[in-house]
Amino acid sequence: MSGREVVTLPDDGSVASDGAARLLAALAKAQAERGVASVVLTGGGIGIAMLEAVASSPDLGSVDWSRVEVFWGDERFVPAGSEDRNDAQARDALLDRLDLDPARVHPVPSSTPGPSALESEDSADPDAGAQAYAQVLADAAARLGEGVPGLPAFDVLLAGCGPEGHTLSVFPDSPAVHATAPGVVAVRDCPKPPPTRISLTLAAARSAREVWLVATGSSKAEVLGRAAHGASEVEVPLAGLAGTERTLWLLDEAASADL
Repeated sequence: MSGREVVTLPDDGSVASDGAARLLAALAKAQAERGVASVVLTGGGIGIAMLEAVASSPDLGSVDWSRVEVFWGDERFVPAGSEDRNDAQARDALLDRLDLDPARVHPVPSSTPGPSALESEDSADPDAGAQAYAQVLADAAARLGEGVPGLPAFDVLLAGCGPEGHTLSVFPDSPAVHATAPGVVAVRDCPKPPPTRISLTLAAARSAREVWLVATGSSKAEVLGRAAHGASEVEVPLAGLAGTERTLWLLDEAASADL
């Protein structure tokens, strides 16, 4: 795994714009090297702000969006199209403005039984949804190349974090953080709503070439400091984020205060 690189910027707007520029450059570089680029998106305020900054960037055309594979690291297990879903927010912020190949966009299953407009295998059972997404990832790995068995070597995986240290939908000392195999898990009884979710495990996230943690605000400072100073991923799941080639923390000054 790569060593951690920390970039501190003045404020959340700077983090969003800097992250957008970096993401466009990374996807263009991946396409130049491998033909197709892959990205794992995140939700949250700064994650969506970063996608909005991509949408407004003058360099938007530097990426051939028809050759980008889009995944999500976690999702709220609510009905398809719900505004609570990360994929719905990502579509509003960026994806609906792009010339994406629908076959390359891979939303996490929703709680809506049967086929949905989100083109995933939806299910009322989060465990079945997790299994279905694991198969989506295995099929993608066959096309894109494996990072670990059954999972693509994602070019960039974006992740946020909460003030208690969760990342993706992996919470401290939860069943998901103790799921040490790379894969996809159903998450129940989350300490923040909605309580049921589907998430990559930390080991699955570590199949990515580059993992970027994007965080802003003073509420994140204490837990980021704990992670930077050696807290375990069981206590602080964000400490378990790492890419095979690069691990990048993009923070504002408030979030980096305790590093």
